[in-house]
Parts: sequence; structure tokens; C-alpha cells
Amino acid sequence: MASGRGKISCFSSTQCSRLGRTLWKSIDATLAGGLAAEGLKRVFARARPSQSSNPDQWFQGSGHDSFPSGEVTVTSAIVTPLVLEYRHDHPAIYALELLPLYDAVARVKVHGHWQSDVVAGFALGTAAGYFMQRRERTPLVLSVMPNYIYVGLRAQFH
Repeated sequence: MASGRGKISCFSSTQCSRLGRTLWKSIDATLAGGLAAEGLKRVFARARPSQSSNPDQWFQGSGHDSFPSGEVTVTSAIVTPLVLEYRHDHPAIYALELLPLYDAVARVKVHGHWQSDVVAGFALGTAAGYFMQRRERTPLVLSVMPNYIYVGLRAQFH
């Protein structure tokens, strides 16, 4: 990642600015949270409020993917690494938590999700963001090195 002025630079995991590293962690958290949410949707197969007035409709098969909310998961995953990184320097960064809250309220109001769906999505996205923020080695998804580009998971076995 690079900006025109060079304030955000991240050409490898060892040459990232603080903001660049944090943004990569947000990207990693978004991918991890989104994949987890998609997997859970397939397992629980919960009917949406627009499909049934009964919130206890679980394991309904394909086409029922209400739990957890993927949108709230991803929004939470994006903001959590930023909040965790900058909370001591800039307490106003906590205002970013209003984004997943707004998304959660909107999803419930349009009958896209039950309240428990958005709460689970918030918890899942926050957990993904927390996990990625604590990782020392980042990025998980993409590494741009001087002689190559690496896409995928990175692991080292000793």
C-alpha cells in the first residue's frame, strides 16, 4: 500500500508504517471474519425475518443464511484493528465502533437479520480483528516483496 505522499507505505511486512501495518491487519481480519461467517451461515442455515416470522427456524437448508450477519462481521473486523492500535493515542477512534452498530440496526430494521444474528456478527468480527491485531507477522493475505508477490496463507514450520 502506498499513498501519493508516502504517509501510508507498506511494500513488505518488514517495511510497513504503523498505519500501513494496521490497515493490512484490517484486511486480514475482514477475510478471516468473512470466511468464518460464511461457514457458520452454511452450518446454521437460519431463516431470515423476511423468510419467516419465527426466529427459531434453524437448519432450514440452502437459501437460509441469516446467522451470523456477514455485513456486521466484516464491518466489525475492519474497525477493530484500527481501534485497538490507536485507542491510547486518539480516544476518538472509538467512534468507529458506531459503524458496525449502525449496520446492525439497519440490518434488523430492513428485516435482513434477527437481533441475535447481528450480535453474533459483531462478536465474530471483533474476535477476528482482535486476533489479527495481536499477530506479530502480517500480512496474512498478501505480501509484496522486492522480487515477488505472495498471495495466500503464510506459515513456517521448524
